[in-house]
Amino acid sequence: MKTFDYVRPATVAEAVAAASAPGAAYLAAGTNLLDLMKGGIASPSRLVDVSHLPGLDRIEHLPGGGVRIGALVRNADLAHDPDFARCFPAVAEALLSGASAQLRNAATVGGNLLQRTRCAYFYDVASACNKREPGAGCAARGGDTRLHAVLGWSERCIATNPSDFCVPLVALDAVVEIEGKAGRREVALESFHRLPGDAPERESVLEPGELIVAVRLPAEAAGFSAHARYLKVRERTSFAFAVVSAAAGLRIERATIVEARIALGGVALKPWRARAAEALLTGARPDRAAFRRAAEAALADAKPSGDNEFKIELARRIVTRSLALAAAGTPERMPALPASPFALAPGARIHV
Repeated sequence: MKTFDYVRPATVAEAVAAASAPGAAYLAAGTNLLDLMKGGIASPSRLVDVSHLPGLDRIEHLPGGGVRIGALVRNADLAHDPDFARCFPAVAEALLSGASAQLRNAATVGGNLLQRTRCAYFYDVASACNKREPGAGCAARGGDTRLHAVLGWSERCIATNPSDFCVPLVALDAVVEIEGKAGRREVALESFHRLPGDAPERESVLEPGELIVAVRLPAEAAGFSAHARYLKVRERTSFAFAVVSAAAGLRIERATIVEARIALGGVALKPWRARAAEALLTGARPDRAAFRRAAEAALADAKPSGDNEFKIELARRIVTRSLALAAAGTPERMPALPASPFALAPGARIHV
């Protein structure tokens, strides 16, 4: 591991100033960053420890029904907060399906948004990777592509975003609060992560030194609480990232869908909002035929990036199933669900 400086600022302003230097990186729980450093994938020259900064570890329920989540709130604490889980059950469900219990007790909200792809070629320093070394090439192209992207990928990168948490957040119009040298700004989470294009090394809209200080969900997001689910398919029960996942939220009045929210995970380098599918469901009856039409629309632009065409059909089925589960109603005590209620064994099939 490369030698680095360690800085422990006392305020957000001091942290931003310290992290604005070339080669600096923020350290919170370190559940992803430390692994990258040990593997030689990331080599920061300065670590700016923000784990103790005051005021960033609060869950604030806002007037009108929204919520502001500090960047240092632990994933487990957020998932098990009873008021939060009642208002935003799909987000709690997504948090509980991610990683292991030990990691959820340590990992932070801000760190979850910034975790790096789990592409095996990105983690293998002997393989060419444009994310690690711009211009080096992409060894995944022509390699083992089973778990790679089917939406939004480019010839330079076919990796996927690993976050469970971000998928329902994108569906519910979450906003990221960012502090930088120029002050505070806000970015819709849907626009926060970047697709690879010609610059896959740029993974988010963050500028040097900028720090995530909070994530905010609007009051309107709580309107889906009665019909909201997160569904994840993975190859093993423990500590596995999604092959594909979907978050679905419905507002149903008089047996008619008046508003729908859908986002997918495991299919692109960012959580994928399926707005065309949402539009198709508005005014429809909540039945299987409508859900299948929505699933087709959600994956209309999908194309395999290698030997992963199966993911497109699997994603269609996951969207259909998540919508059916949402329509059936959110189960009570969502935070008490097992961490992997929808894990599938290798080779298992989903019938919808």
